[in-house]
Amino acid sequence: MAGQGTPATALLVKRGIAHRTHPYRVAPDAPNYGALVAVALGVAPERVFKSLVTEVDGALTVAVVPVTGELDLKALAAAVGGKRAALADRAVAERATGYVRGGISPLGQRRRLPTVLDESALDLPTIYVSAGRRGLQLELAPADLVALTDARTAPLQTH
Repeated sequence: MAGQGTPATALLVKRGIAHRTHPYRVAPDAPNYGALVAVALGVAPERVFKSLVTEVDGALTVAVVPVTGELDLKALAAAVGGKRAALADRAVAERATGYVRGGISPLGQRRRLPTVLDESALDLPTIYVSAGRRGLQLELAPADLVALTDARTAPLQTH
């Protein structure tokens, strides 16, 4: 798959982790971007996860949640033993991860950030996360994502 390499895909190849890449086309500024990605891929939206860079008590943390819900900031803070969580500034998120918004992957980040995966992922055989750029998703087993990121799992979404 020439031209599709990203730090995230390079990490998976290096570690020998089973995965598939899936290109798609969705305008980056489209409302309800995640749901449109699911439609473009032809998969159930609860299998597509977004990676949100947050600040929990001032420390950057990645929350990985289904595109079908919103991130519960209080639940995220509780999952990492913090008091207050907020979405990180876009520029801060991009600088810390090395990825652009809409293409932030939980894998292969410039700085490895603490990661929390919504526990609903564990009920699925595979999930889709950004491969590290807009227009490309990774499909992998949730257990592999947990292992590669040392993620905690917790209920993180509101419906």
